[in-house]
Amino acid sequence: MSRKRVFDLLRTINVAACQCPAHSHRGNIQVTNTTPSKDYAFEIKCSTVRYGLGVTKEVGLDLFNLGAKNVCVMTDPNVVSLSPTKAVLDSLTKHGIHYKVYDGVRVEPTDSSFKAAIDFAKAGNFDSFVAVGGGSVMDTCKAANLYSCDPEAEFLDYVNQPIGKGKEVTVQLKPLIAIPTTSGTGSETTGMSIFDYEAIQAKTGIANAALRPLLALIDPLHTLSVPKNVAIYSGFDIFCHALESFTAIPYSERGPAPTNPALRPVYQGSNPISDVWSRFCLQSLAKYFSRSVNNADDVEARSSMHLAATMAGVGIGNAGVHLCHGLAYPIAGNVKQFVPEDYGKDPIIPHGLSVVVTAPAVFQFTAQSDPDKHLEASNLLGTDISGKKQKDAGKILSDTILKYMEMMKIDNGLTGLGYSLEDIPQLVKGALPQHRLLKLTPLPQTKEDLQHILEDSLTIY
Repeated sequence: MSRKRVFDLLRTINVAACQCPAHSHRGNIQVTNTTPSKDYAFEIKCSTVRYGLGVTKEVGLDLFNLGAKNVCVMTDPNVVSLSPTKAVLDSLTKHGIHYKVYDGVRVEPTDSSFKAAIDFAKAGNFDSFVAVGGGSVMDTCKAANLYSCDPEAEFLDYVNQPIGKGKEVTVQLKPLIAIPTTSGTGSETTGMSIFDYEAIQAKTGIANAALRPLLALIDPLHTLSVPKNVAIYSGFDIFCHALESFTAIPYSERGPAPTNPALRPVYQGSNPISDVWSRFCLQSLAKYFSRSVNNADDVEARSSMHLAATMAGVGIGNAGVHLCHGLAYPIAGNVKQFVPEDYGKDPIIPHGLSVVVTAPAVFQFTAQSDPDKHLEASNLLGTDISGKKQKDAGKILSDTILKYMEMMKIDNGLTGLGYSLEDIPQLVKGALPQHRLLKLTPLPQTKEDLQHILEDSLTIY
């Protein structure tokens, strides 16, 4: 074929080609080298998830398949004597896996408790990790894994900015298998590790995909012994994870776009795939939350809540959470004398309680960003929205949340947790550094906005 005929044929194809974006290859699209001011993509990353009654018994074989020779098993002083830990250790013993147990994890960990676990991990020279417990255990184990693999790092090197340096993780971490025993945090699927930073009396954390567990074993049998109040507060953690990731700023509105895809943050904003998980969780809460709390032997309900916690983790692990969590960190960090039932004798505000206490006010504030999504969330939680107007979306979702809080007998706002109007400035001060979360809120906030939300949360009924 002559050169002229080749070019004539190419011109004919170019003119006749379908012009839709999926099929057009006309070659007339211009690409610039400038970095867009807002992101244009999202990524979905999560741990491998294995779900099933009794699946914990497989952990020994998993470690054997990984070639593990020296395993660190992390748990807390309560879980260490319960059946989940026994099931793990039995499986490791059966398959000839050498291990050491660290049971000093603090519920609602601090930088001090993180450092103690890190020291244990460094001294043990472990080649793999297993976390057995709630979010506190899994988050502590992630940090121990990270810093033992980078023993020269200063503690604040990897902590989120502006509190820490926010250093990228470039070292290779050891395999970590997470076995959650509560239904709330979803930490088994995320690259997040959260702790109370005692110097500022507020929570912060480490956020990097490298922290994400290699495998999550979701065994509903472990939830059957969870006390009632733990089930309530863990459930509200799922509740806020789903609502916040569903209403977070859209991924295409978050910016700037990364100069390298490896720099795209763990929390990227709401997206069509994370929304699927959020909807699933909200529907599960409507159907199973009350049942799982009021009947510990309801295997279906507790199993479904356990799965919902993991699915919420998949959603938040990529979309992120926003204002409820940003405000929760100083609420938990400044605890005075509040001691909830089922949580021991020391003052503590459980994470799920600290996030939900401001939720009615938060979603009244954010509703104008996307009224339809806020109305949809209300509907998924069981509220009839037929005939409801967009301008009422915030009030409707707020009332829906309050219905659940009242049903679960949640304390009457911040005053019920021991705070007063005089404490609001300190709580605002602790929330302001939570840039990672505040920037995911679908509306920008001023210091005064945060103050008003907290004031509106002093009493909620």
